[in-house]
Amino acid sequence: MKARIYQPTKTAMQSGRAKTHRWLLESLPQSRKTRDPLMGWTSSDDMNRQWRLSFETRDEAVAYAERRGIAYEVEEPHERRIQPKSYAANFRWNRPPG
Repeated sequence: MKARIYQPTKTAMQSGRAKTHRWLLESLPQSRKTRDPLMGWTSSDDMNRQWRLSFETRDEAVAYAERRGIAYEVEEPHERRIQPKSYAANFRWNRPPG
C-alpha cells in the first residue's frame, strides 16, 4: 500500500484559506475503478481508497506512516504568490481586455 502526504489547496468555491493548513495522509489507488454495465455506477474493489487521515503538521503524518509501515511520498505545498492590485486598476482606460 502506498500513500501520499499533502496539504490540500482551497476549492474553487472558497475565497478564504480555511481547511488548507492541515496535512492529509490518503491512500493511492491500488486498482482501477470499473463501471457497472447494468446501472452505470462506478465502483472499485480497493477498500483502502476510503480512508483519509488529517494531521496538524507534516512531521506527525510522516511519523504515523512510518509507525504503521505505510510507504509514502510527501508533496510539498506550492508557495502562494499574491500580486498586489488596487481597486482603481479596474477602471483604467488602457486596461487589457478580458
